[in-house]
Amino acid sequence: MRPFLLCTDLDRTLIPNGAATESPYARAHFANLVRQPHVTLAYVSGRNLAQIEEAIKTYQLPTPNFAITDVGSSIYQRKFSGWQSWRAWDVRIGLDWDWAGASAEHISSLLADVGELRLQEPEKQARHKLSFYAPLSASATNLKQVIEQRLAQHGVQANVIWSVDEETQLGLVDILPARAGKRQAVEFLMQARGFSREQTVFAGDSGNDLDVMLSDIPAVLVANAHPEVKARSVIQPHINLYIAKGDFLGMNGNYSAGILEGISHFRPDIRDWLRQQHVVG
Repeated sequence: MRPFLLCTDLDRTLIPNGAATESPYARAHFANLVRQPHVTLAYVSGRNLAQIEEAIKTYQLPTPNFAITDVGSSIYQRKFSGWQSWRAWDVRIGLDWDWAGASAEHISSLLADVGELRLQEPEKQARHKLSFYAPLSASATNLKQVIEQRLAQHGVQANVIWSVDEETQLGLVDILPARAGKRQAVEFLMQARGFSREQTVFAGDSGNDLDVMLSDIPAVLVANAHPEVKARSVIQPHINLYIAKGDFLGMNGNYSAGILEGISHFRPDIRDWLRQQHVVG
C-alpha cells in the first residue's frame, strides 16, 4: 500500500448520526484500514477539538493523526503528549488583511441588523470562526451575498460557509478569514506533509464540504449525503468527485461504507487490499 492521506468529515460522514442506516462492520473495516502504517488520518469537522474527542469516545472511532476543527479554522497534530496546535496555520489565517484587524465581536456587530442570523452559543465560536444559525427557509445564496457585501464595505475579507444541521433543522452560517476553510486546511496539511493529490482522498456529506469536493482534490460524497448537496454535485459534476452508490463489499454506501467505496474508486491498490481483508475476515 502506497502512502495515503485520508481526510474525512465526521457528522453523518464517518459518524452514523443521520437518518440513514449504517452497514454492519463498516466502521470496523474503516478502522482496519486507517491503522495501517502507510495511512495518515485527518478528521475535518465543524466540531471543536473537545467535541471531536467526545465523538471518538462515543462512537469508538480511531484516533486520527490530525484534527482540522471549527470548519477548517484550526489544525491540531496528535503527539505522544496530546494534541498540539499548528501555530503556522494560526499565523497564516490570522493575518490582519483578511479580517482587517477586526475581532469576531466587531464582525458580529456589523451583521446585527441581518434578521435571519442568530448568533450560536459561545462554545461554538472560535478565535477564527464566527457562527450563526439561520432558518432553512432562508436563501443560502442571498444570505451569503448580504454578509459578504456588508463585510466588504468594512474591508473584511471572509469565507462565508452555509450548511444544514439535519438534527435541529437549522441552517448554519460560519464566517472565517478568507484564507481559512476545510479546503484550505486540507491543502495546507497536504503541502506540509508532502502528500500529492493522487495520494489524498477527502470524504464528506454536507454544504461545508462542497468547497473541497468541487476542487481538484479527489473526494467522495457518501450515499446518505444531504439532498441539497447531492443536487449541487450533479449540477456541477467534477472529475475528482465520486458519489457513493453502495454494493462495495456488500455495504450500502452510507457513512464509513461510502468512504471506503470512494477510496476504492480512486486507489485500486487499497481496493484490492480491502477486498482481500474482507475475504480473510
